[in-house]
Amino acid sequence: MKNFDYDLFVLGAGSGGVRASRVASSYGAKVGICEEDRVGGTCVIRGCIPKKLLVYAAEYFEELEDSKAYGWNIDINSFSWSNLINNKDIEIDRLNEIYKKILSSNNVKLFENKGVFVDNHTLKVGDKTITADKILISTGGLPFLPNISGINNVITSNEAFHIEKIPKKIIINGGGYIAVEFASIFNGLGSEVTIIYRGDQILKGFDFQLRNFLAEEIKKKGIKLFTSQEIVSIEESDSKKIVKTNNDLKIETDVVMFATGRIPNTRNLGLENIGVRMNGKGAVIVDSNHKTNISNIYAIGDVTDRFNLTPVALNEGICFADTVFGNKNNLMDYSMVPTAVFSLPNVATVGLTEEEAKKKYTDVDIYQSSFRSLKHTLTNRNELTFMKIVVDSQSQKVLGFHMVGSEAGEIIQGLAVSLKIGVTKDQLDSVLGIHPSAAEEFVTMRTKVS
Repeated sequence: MKNFDYDLFVLGAGSGGVRASRVASSYGAKVGICEEDRVGGTCVIRGCIPKKLLVYAAEYFEELEDSKAYGWNIDINSFSWSNLINNKDIEIDRLNEIYKKILSSNNVKLFENKGVFVDNHTLKVGDKTITADKILISTGGLPFLPNISGINNVITSNEAFHIEKIPKKIIINGGGYIAVEFASIFNGLGSEVTIIYRGDQILKGFDFQLRNFLAEEIKKKGIKLFTSQEIVSIEESDSKKIVKTNNDLKIETDVVMFATGRIPNTRNLGLENIGVRMNGKGAVIVDSNHKTNISNIYAIGDVTDRFNLTPVALNEGICFADTVFGNKNNLMDYSMVPTAVFSLPNVATVGLTEEEAKKKYTDVDIYQSSFRSLKHTLTNRNELTFMKIVVDSQSQKVLGFHMVGSEAGEIIQGLAVSLKIGVTKDQLDSVLGIHPSAAEEFVTMRTKVS
């Protein structure tokens, strides 16, 4: 048997790669990992974590305004973007070091360089040549930018965390998680925000009522939304940018941000040289055990372009390590994956949408409610909460929960547990609500709307 430097070598020290490394090491494997950027990956460095911190910042303006209705007299003098970014950077630095310590404490050797395949067992990492029995690709994704005139004049989510000041006006191109979240961030921090999206409505793939409800709520906050429009050019004029669309829309702005999806980070890894199969988007094709067409090479996370969510990558890392090094057949379960969009207001969902349920089941019951939260009865803020339950009529099994409103992610996380174990509508109805709370609405809805 050939001697290798490592039993496992991982390309990419993001959430999935780090988790796979430490679990594999716990089974006795000798593990190495490389990262060309900072340890922690997109989520920790330039995604979920810093973005959520900015969402918290954006919430404060409304919170401070609303506090007057509750007897507080707080003067809002100014907001310091530089202070926010500096404090955010300090936290990201701290997390980066924590991830490094996680690797070292689990006996995983970190190489702070990019890894490139030489053959299916050999990698060039910086100026070092490293061999491994098994290799795991966990290099994540990159922002996608279309080839249009003036595309060099835009920023992506990567750069949005480091701009020098809050723009007076910003156009965000896109309608997914990133676009909607950054629209809420900049709107909450005082920018005039316009969303331009080529689709018919934001948040494609979510329940249609949830999508429409959120669109109306963000419009209330002053965000302009143009759908069925596609940006065709960005021109510079006197430090301003002129955005033109295919439907003759023309808007002047300070900053243009593109949030038009992400692509797998597989460029310049040498995958073509060793014959690793990829699809048209450059995503690595894997089987249910995360194995590529090359028997010793595996891939997890966004680089496979399946469910591009951090918790999914983390769990894929566990499943991979359990199966390959732990002698367990641990298959990833992609059903009922909960997710949240940290827009203002928040969006969260788990299970089937109404549209998906009606395709799979003969009869579907729909329960839904929209209301103004107790908090806003004193503030008179015109913000509504939306909740929806999708149920199989015959078995009364709950098929999906959907919500738009404050702390939606926190509420849906708990409901995801019940959905996973097969809760029925009757069982849901038997649960006592916590009063007064928004969450109690999910256990008090009794009247079907369809």
